[in-house]
Amino acid sequence: MKPNAISKQFFSPEQIAAAMAAAPECPVEDADNPRTKPEDWNGAIVSHSYEELREKLAERRRPRGPQKAPLKVPTTIRFDADVLAALKATGKGWQTRVNEVMREWIRTRP
Repeated sequence: MKPNAISKQFFSPEQIAAAMAAAPECPVEDADNPRTKPEDWNGAIVSHSYEELREKLAERRRPRGPQKAPLKVPTTIRFDADVLAALKATGKGWQTRVNEVMREWIRTRP
């Protein structure tokens, strides 16, 4: 849009005034979209900038608690295409099974 462009008005001032006069005093209640209640806003974050919002959200985040098992370390490993296809063909959890096989192999080494 050009910076100096002026949008064409769709409604005349008279049409707008007539619509405002005909509008009900209270909006129509909608069962699918009920009005909010004050308690709905108890946990709301009020901010005036994106940076302020990010800071407030960071304060809310809780650090991870103690883990049942040690954290996994992401890595990259290269397999031949046929080996990878065979591993993936075993179904969901194939990476966990590879991890278990590797752990067992490490245990059996002298």
